[in-house]
Amino acid sequence: MTTATAPLHLTAALSDDSTVLLAERSLLHDLVSALGSPLNIIVPQRIRENLAGFQRVLADRHITGQVYYAHKANRSSALVRELAATNARIDVASLAELQHVLGCGFRPDRIMATGPKTPEMLWLGATVGITINVDGVDELETLARTVSAADLPPVRVLVRFGEFPALGTTVLSKRSRFGCTPADIDPIVAVLDKHRGTLELHGVAFHLDTVGAAEKTRAIEGSLGVLGEFARRGFSPTVIDIGGGFGVNYLAHAQEWENFTTALGAALLGRRDHITWQGAGYGLRNDGGRLRGTLGLYPAYRPVAGPSYLADLLDSPAAATRRPLGTMILESMYDLYIEPGRALLDQCGFALARVLEVRATAGGETLIRLDMNARDVSLEEHGVQLDPVVVAAPGERSGAPRGEYSPGPGSGYLIGNLCLESDLISRRRIDFRVMPTPGDLLAFPNTAGYFMDFSADHALAQPIAAKVAMYRRSDGWAWTLDEQYWPTVSRPAGDIDSRYDDHEER
Repeated sequence: MTTATAPLHLTAALSDDSTVLLAERSLLHDLVSALGSPLNIIVPQRIRENLAGFQRVLADRHITGQVYYAHKANRSSALVRELAATNARIDVASLAELQHVLGCGFRPDRIMATGPKTPEMLWLGATVGITINVDGVDELETLARTVSAADLPPVRVLVRFGEFPALGTTVLSKRSRFGCTPADIDPIVAVLDKHRGTLELHGVAFHLDTVGAAEKTRAIEGSLGVLGEFARRGFSPTVIDIGGGFGVNYLAHAQEWENFTTALGAALLGRRDHITWQGAGYGLRNDGGRLRGTLGLYPAYRPVAGPSYLADLLDSPAAATRRPLGTMILESMYDLYIEPGRALLDQCGFALARVLEVRATAGGETLIRLDMNARDVSLEEHGVQLDPVVVAAPGERSGAPRGEYSPGPGSGYLIGNLCLESDLISRRRIDFRVMPTPGDLLAFPNTAGYFMDFSADHALAQPIAAKVAMYRRSDGWAWTLDEQYWPTVSRPAGDIDSRYDDHEER
């Protein structure tokens, strides 16, 4: 085996705001001292910038539509309230999320329910008048009974598909457990016909278990075909909902990602030292000297992501006509709904954790124990690899006065505070330009989308991270607890964007 000593960095891409905030060492250490480790920092104002990016893509193509924030990506009240003060809409996937967004200022006509729904969620949604994105024939029938039993006004519905009839064949890349199939069209029409005074068909949505652009392109074309079929059967749908999956670019340098993936393969083949805990391959394996399997990691360096991904998707040609999908949507006079979650939260926050211990194992590895666990920042669970940022303790460090202690580079595995072998915050050995020491903080950048609290729980009675909202004022940065943040605290009276007209962006 040849041992390679060159460090492998995965430098996080940082917004200007994140760079400034991560340099506020004293403030960040004071917040962790007061509110505990781990601690999540939310930057709610950033979500407005991300929203504007998606809206510009639609406006540039003269496409009418709406941006729905997928609430499940983060539980933050500050983010939801900030969006409530814009003309954005929101997608909820549980009864609690629906109750939350109503309390944060979203009107019912700006809310859509997706995913599996309880009878209680259907009742509340129908009662207040939100849009229901139904997942199948049974749910459609349950909704119709709910509306009829309560003598409610008609409810707007979208019908979600997981595969489509198109060009005489089924368009499907990887079967999803969500959504309808081509065989469901007749029974869907039967339910809608039976309940024309109860259910109003608003449009078609789709769900794909992939982020591949080619599959999304075919699904959009298939959705247009389904909309045409509903129109031929006497309905007047107006919406095509293409969901989310627009992605985020987490890394600053393409070459670092290439170096890491190349080194991972070389390590598995025995051509260099291991760079993962116990030789983990992230889906790859050594099969008799050949590299087999599929890399099960999120492509952390993505030069085309977020609004630019949406732009490319809308400019892609349809398989049948070879005409741009955005043009086909425009000429069909359909409204386009999108549901970004991760992409709307790009650079909207980061997670902090205190370093408790740095120690060597009998096998010569270095373990860096943090006051957090793998579910507090679920990068491994979601397959995202990036380097944390060391936020050195201000003042004295390791017993030496400020300026006299200068730790050099080093590497180690990040482990959590649970009494579990599996509690590794990173199975990748991280190479630090400046090695952390006990008392420092590690900041995990760009974790607002799915990584902060999607998997967090109270395992072993460990606390879940508190959230702090940080926002810009004319005199600098200020902060408040997430639950105490309202858009009025971060800007002068009269500066709140209250444009709620559905046609504002058209």
